[in-house]
Amino acid sequence: MILYRPTDGDVLSASLTLLPKTCFLMTQLGTPIPKGIKKTRKRVTDQLRKKHIKVVDADSVVTGKDFLDKIWRIIITVPVGVAIIHEDMPPKTVANVFYEIGMMDALGKRTVVVKSPGAAVPSDFVRTEYINDDAKFGQRFRSFLDSVLEQESYFETVGEDLENNPLLAIDYLRRAYLISGDKRHQARVQELLESAGIEDRAKNSVEKLLARF
Repeated sequence: MILYRPTDGDVLSASLTLLPKTCFLMTQLGTPIPKGIKKTRKRVTDQLRKKHIKVVDADSVVTGKDFLDKIWRIIITVPVGVAIIHEDMPPKTVANVFYEIGMMDALGKRTVVVKSPGAAVPSDFVRTEYINDDAKFGQRFRSFLDSVLEQESYFETVGEDLENNPLLAIDYLRRAYLISGDKRHQARVQELLESAGIEDRAKNSVEKLLARF
């Protein structure tokens, strides 16, 4: 996959350190944060930790550089994202959260919206399944996480079936690795590089950048 930076449209020519089994949490940050958002965030993070999935948000990383570029790079390195929407959120914050969801969807990441019962969903998302923070939250959120974790096997199978198309095969094995952190996927990618005869490509070639995880 060729990645174009959202800040200037140029191609990303450097590898990034992947964060397997990590969820990007999109919600209101800073202070003050309404109690309802804090409550929902705790419920979400508790469920993620039960599945041994780490949590990262826009405040978890400090780069001293462009904020949008930082968020985009985090999104590239994680397999899944959760957006928390609450009726007490300022409209600008809600807009930022849905912009981040759009970036995640464009990069093929699994996402879900967790919302308070009184929060409105934008019209572009009315057909998107979301989870209310209500009595059924735990059951529905666990179901979502299980569906994400089950994709590892699917991505691995597709990657193996595409061995004659090394670029796609590497991409699927990379996605499998992001879900589980299983180093078998890394080893298989190196085998594909060698068998495809592209180990001598430039270090910043698409295949080499994609395989560097």
